[in-house]
Amino acid sequence: MTTNGARRLDVAEIRKDFPIFETGIAYLDSANTSQRPRQVTGAMMDYFEHFNSNTHRAAYHIAEVATDRYEGTREK
Repeated sequence: MTTNGARRLDVAEIRKDFPIFETGIAYLDSANTSQRPRQVTGAMMDYFEHFNSNTHRAAYHIAEVATDRYEGTREK
């Protein structure tokens, strides 16, 4: 904590969530190709492996689950 009550970010801890930073490079590309943390790529892989379908467009089970999960992210 700082003197004004704000928490300091632990940059080393945050970097652990981004595999590319384990290579030792300095990544200075633009925001349109920003790196994704492990939590995001893990969720993407789960979607592609188990729920890959059109959201809001299909009536079959995995599409309904995908839509529910998609909309559920708005609540987080």
